Amino acid sequence: MKINKVGLVGIGRLGKAMMTHWEKHPIKIGVYHPSETKLEPFVQQFSNSYSLTESDLLELDVLILALPALNVIPFISNLYSIRRLPFSTPIINMATALDTKDVKAKFPDLNILGVKYMGHARDLLEHGNGLFITETRLPNHIEALYQYLGSIKIDQESLLSDVNKLATYYAVKAALEIEREFAKKGLPSDYVKRALTSLAPEVIRGYSEGTLGHFANEIVNEIKGNTSDDE
Repeated sequence: MKINKVGLVGIGRLGKAMMTHWEKHPIKIGVYHPSETKLEPFVQQFSNSYSLTESDLLELDVLILALPALNVIPFISNLYSIRRLPFSTPIINMATALDTKDVKAKFPDLNILGVKYMGHARDLLEHGNGLFITETRLPNHIEALYQYLGSIKIDQESLLSDVNKLATYYAVKAALEIEREFAKKGLPSDYVKRALTSLAPEVIRGYSEGTLGHFANEIVNEIKGNTSDDE
């Protein structure tokens, strides 16, 4: 099935990241926001986008909600109470902190699907190649949309929250240790900022991609050696 009408609700960081990569492909994306003053500048950034009205949302092949968790159910409720949404239109919940089962329970007559992005929207914006988690196999025409943005994996949504919590915990822990050690050495605050915003993130990226240089690899071996000794 070819998608003729794709709707996006959500013009924040995730919405912008997805639009940036969709623009590279020959697909039109309609965008909705209740405020025209916010919608128009967003739409003008992307050659493949156009504005949607509230009525247009009822005539889509797929409606993608890149909204914060607290906004998803109120948005659907508001739209559903004003105008009857078609039962068959797939509505995609992308909110990490909102279980798609809860949305389905609230709107059992609607076709609700969950597709969650694992990672930070800024990373998707700058690098693409995202990883998206869904609990059920997506229809081919919807899967194709997300393949423009990266890869799709079938897994439990709850695992996404676990991954986010673990990654956030150790990232914050590392940041606090960098601040503490730099302070001990009396290093300037702009050096701390550079370490946190450039050096550390790129070292982690290099480690994950296997592209670390000789100096960094020596440190990896040293840490691994010390860990083995502790065991």
